[in-house]
Amino acid sequence: MINDKVSLKFHFHIKRHKKINRSMAGNVILFIFMGIAGIFMAIPLVYVVSNAFKPLDELFRYPPTLFPRHITTNNFSDLFVLMSNSWVPFSRYILNTIIIAGGGTLGHVIVASLAAYPLAKHDFPGKNLLFSMVVLSLMFTWQVTQVPNYLIISKLGINNTYLAVILPAFAYGLGLYLMKQFMEQIPDSLLESARLDGASEFRIFWSIVMPNVKPAWLTLAILQFQTMWGNTGSQFLRDEQLKPLQYALFQIVNSGPARQGAAAVVTLIIAAVPIIFFLIFNSSIIETMTTSGMKE
Repeated sequence: MINDKVSLKFHFHIKRHKKINRSMAGNVILFIFMGIAGIFMAIPLVYVVSNAFKPLDELFRYPPTLFPRHITTNNFSDLFVLMSNSWVPFSRYILNTIIIAGGGTLGHVIVASLAAYPLAKHDFPGKNLLFSMVVLSLMFTWQVTQVPNYLIISKLGINNTYLAVILPAFAYGLGLYLMKQFMEQIPDSLLESARLDGASEFRIFWSIVMPNVKPAWLTLAILQFQTMWGNTGSQFLRDEQLKPLQYALFQIVNSGPARQGAAAVVTLIIAAVPIIFFLIFNSSIIETMTTSGMKE
């Protein structure tokens, strides 16, 4: 029988920093500074939202205005008409995006977690070398690996399929690095106690390790979803029925000045989905960034 201790979550103990004593004037100055910085960071997002409600003449106005003078929803109706008249149904693009983004995100979280566990909690020959290769891979941009990825996908015979876009997402090194660093904070005594109670390695991984690194893999899921959401699949997907929503939206953006109203709505949609996804799970990201260690 596995001890009840194995099935319970081990909570993180965040190191408490000493409260910094500041004067009222210092607090006011800090508040003003943070407020100004927040406004500057919010301006691009406000500009994207306002452009979606501007008529065509205001979109080409120079100098550009931050807020629309005459609010209109014609841009949304224009985008709806364009997508309704497309050769492939709009719902098909959405389905393709869900399959690609969902499959790539889920697969990456699972593979990165499974690979990070032995690197964090087991000793074996070549462990440091493998992790050094993972860290080294973070230095290369996707353009560097574009050609090797295409050759591998072609050799596997999965070109022009969903797997051609989903499978490379499993191997992103950032996820493995993040999960390993977080798993190392789990006390070894907790895992040894589970082994003494007869728990298998998979049981330890699934019932103890994964619940305790939940902020890390939720953060990883957010980052990976944002990456997959912006993937147009143009490198591997040739059939129009397989292409994601991003591909169709970018075609509208590049269709000329007459479609700039619809293009403004497209920009809003592209930015809105990752932001909404982030807002839902932002507490997990904050917890990941603020957790500084665990105590035995």
